[in-house]
Amino acid sequence: MRFISPKIDYAFKKIFGSEQSQDILISFLNAIIYKGEKVIQSLTIVNPYNPGQVMTLKDTYLDVKAVLADGSIVVIEMQVARMTAFSKRVIYNLAKGYANQLIKGDYYPLLNPAIAVTITDFDLFENTEETISRFIFQEKTKKFAYPDEELQLIFVELPKFKKTLSELEDLTDKWIYFLKEATSLESIPASLGEVSEIELALNLASQANMTVEEFEIVDRRGMMLQDEKGKITYAQQEGRQEGRQEGRQEGRFQEAIALILRQLKKRFGEIPGEISSKIEDLSIENLETLGEDFLDFNRIEDLENWLLDRLIP
Repeated sequence: MRFISPKIDYAFKKIFGSEQSQDILISFLNAIIYKGEKVIQSLTIVNPYNPGQVMTLKDTYLDVKAVLADGSIVVIEMQVARMTAFSKRVIYNLAKGYANQLIKGDYYPLLNPAIAVTITDFDLFENTEETISRFIFQEKTKKFAYPDEELQLIFVELPKFKKTLSELEDLTDKWIYFLKEATSLESIPASLGEVSEIELALNLASQANMTVEEFEIVDRRGMMLQDEKGKITYAQQEGRQEGRQEGRQEGRFQEAIALILRQLKKRFGEIPGEISSKIEDLSIENLETLGEDFLDFNRIEDLENWLLDRLIP
């Protein structure tokens, strides 16, 4: 008995976004959002899995969107490879889902909370070893929450989950293990099978229960995602090589900036941060020119005007 990887977005959609997946999704969301408490009792999957559509629509179709009984919106996404501005995209999708609840003329009280649950197959936050991170609006200094907990961001970083099958303690552990290790299983383990929703999820993920077309799509999507990860790894390796070559030039550039700033400080006193930032944005050619021209400046305003002339597009 072999299982497809839930980390492939198409497979994730099939497992969590099919018409028969409501109980699976309820159990999963209770595990991730509410730490296993049975808070969610019912939901509606807004954009259910349809194998005939997948290859003709944009990748956003492969997200799973649900509306809870209280009207709250949940957007669930699996992301295997890093991408530019990924964290911004997550916020954008959440904000768009929240705002799209209203049409022109509707009143703000009609808005319901929105939650983004994002699973990544890469480390996203360097300053924590926790697998699950939760974000809400709160006051920056005193840390108290915003009066309306309307928007939540929840991230599950799969590489940070290190537990083995025998170490699983609760529903949350079991769902994360399923996401990370399903392809390594040869049968349904007793500890996972005792959760009926996970057993059903594994049956949906079973290769034996897939059509030839579905299996081919999963295979192609999996190869495409591996290619994307490979491109990123290659770019990182190339970047490190180029970085070693360019490091010496960058070092000299930073030394030139530091020298100019020291000279300007001796002539005019403390240099405002805004002006320092503009100097740091200069090209090496303009830095060399500034090193000669600043001797003719009588006031800090002369420096500001000089910078203005060179930074205007």
